[in-house]
Amino acid sequence: MKRYLILEDGTAFSGHGFGAPITATGELGIQTSNFGYQEAISDPANFGKILAFTTPMIGGSGINAIDYESIDPSVRGIIANDIAFHISANPTFQDLNDFLKEKRIPAIYGVDTRALVQKLKNKRVIKASIMDTDDAHAFDQIKALVLPKNKTAQISTTHPYAAPNIGKTVAVIDLGLKHSLLRSLSLRKINSVVLPYNASIYDIINLRADAIVISNGPSRVEEVAPFLKPVFDKFYGKLPILGIGLGFLAISNYLDLELLDLIPAYNGSNFPVIEQTNNRIWQTAMNIGQLVVPDSLSLNLSRKYFDLRSELLAGYSINEDKVLATAFNPEGSPGNFDAASIYDQFLNMME
Repeated sequence: MKRYLILEDGTAFSGHGFGAPITATGELGIQTSNFGYQEAISDPANFGKILAFTTPMIGGSGINAIDYESIDPSVRGIIANDIAFHISANPTFQDLNDFLKEKRIPAIYGVDTRALVQKLKNKRVIKASIMDTDDAHAFDQIKALVLPKNKTAQISTTHPYAAPNIGKTVAVIDLGLKHSLLRSLSLRKINSVVLPYNASIYDIINLRADAIVISNGPSRVEEVAPFLKPVFDKFYGKLPILGIGLGFLAISNYLDLELLDLIPAYNGSNFPVIEQTNNRIWQTAMNIGQLVVPDSLSLNLSRKYFDLRSELLAGYSINEDKVLATAFNPEGSPGNFDAASIYDQFLNMME
């Protein structure tokens, strides 16, 4: 079935429909990983996006129970150059097409994704729709579309829950939490309790938490900062705090560091970061739209991590305040484990 991806600038891309045969609208996002499409599709930080994959083909390895980053994916649609319709007969793997139908996610393949990358080259956000037509009415609809605000409020858990273990207790504030973050903490015997994005300081006090983790998520930092300010006011410098992705931006905003928009935003697993103290380079995964301007720093940072593409600050630690913040996802997923030692640094802060 022929379907269309239409953009707010009047451009239309035709392709073959698969997945759910429904209409969808959202923000166009580019995913640059060469692998890990299941993790990207189910990453809550991709909430509301029509996600275009730059790798030539997706779907070959199917969908499995281990690689979910959330049970119910919240992307609005998938765009691919080509897909694999046939996977091995292993009953533990599900076909991508069937998975997308089950989750009511529309998709198109046969699209020139390189041209989509060029469309986003000089824009931070562009609206997109998956439709059955590319007539004038369709373009009128997308022009009238208003993208949702404060996506974190829609994707965060509404009730606290535990990921139990036998070690220290960490309050994890869910701004768009990935399963792999909890898995990385659990592997280090951390007893995690996940709290909503608008958790109060009393929720953390009542847990007798040893530390706080602020997860990644899909919103702009201005939308979550008012909810996190009381937490920082109460616990900054008293409890170890780790911020990842949107959590990194929230800590940086609280410290009044200057944030610069990335155009286009980073979304993939191929972003090299260098640690200034030892010149070690990590290949990292990011899903973020801003980084820190180094010249805005007036703090005594213990470690600095620079993004080699933009030369902006992608992470830092302040040992005297027990703060660790990274724009990249230390657990990868998708991506490798180069930066996994960030969790070990955080564990040392708790000792």
